[in-house]
Amino acid sequence: MSSVITWDPAAPPRPVPPEDALYEIVDGQYEELPPMSTQASIVASRLVVKLSVFAEGHRLGEVVAETLFGLTPKSRRKHRPDGAFVSYKRWPEDRPAPTTDPWPVVPELAIEVISPNDVAESVQEKVKEYLEAGVRLVWLVYPRLGWVVAYESMHKMRGFTIADDLDADPVLSGFRLPMRELFSGAAAPPTNGAPATETESAP
Repeated sequence: MSSVITWDPAAPPRPVPPEDALYEIVDGQYEELPPMSTQASIVASRLVVKLSVFAEGHRLGEVVAETLFGLTPKSRRKHRPDGAFVSYKRWPEDRPAPTTDPWPVVPELAIEVISPNDVAESVQEKVKEYLEAGVRLVWLVYPRLGWVVAYESMHKMRGFTIADDLDADPVLSGFRLPMRELFSGAAAPPTNGAPATETESAP
C-alpha cells in the first residue's frame, strides 16, 4: 500500500519525502510509489533505452524515466510514469528543462510497467487521467504475460503479444521493437490467451 503524506498547496510541502523516494501527488497528498519488481524494472529500462535511441536519432524529443509531470497547470494530481516521451513541439529543444519537480508539460507517450502489486482499477484510472490531460498514447506493459496494451483513447486500444513488433504510432512513427526482444530473459510468453490485436468501440 502507498504511504501518504499530507501536502498543503498553499505552502511549501512539509514534510517532504526522503530524497531518494519516488512519489506522486494525488489530491494534494504525497503518495510514495512502491518499488518496481526486478522484472518490471528491466523491461522499463529496455523501453526507455530503445525509445531514446530512436528519438535522439531523429531529433524528435526527449525520453525520460520516472519523471514527475504536472499534467495541467492547476492539477492536484501529478504522476510519475515509468517512461515518457516529450516531443520538441511540446517542449522546444532549446528551452532549458526545469531544475525542480514537476516538469510542467504533458508527454505525448506515457508508459506504465505493471508489477504484481499494482491494482487494476488504479492503473485504469491513471490511463484515463493521462488521456484526458492530452497524452496521445499510453502503454500498459505486462512483463509477466509478455503483453503491451496501447491506448489512444478509452475507446481505442491495440494489443501486442510476444509474436508482434511493438510500434509507437501515431506518436513515434517508424519505431518498431520486437516484443521477443523486449521481454527476452525478463518474461515468459503467455501460454494461453492474449489481448486482442485491435479494439475500437463507439464513444
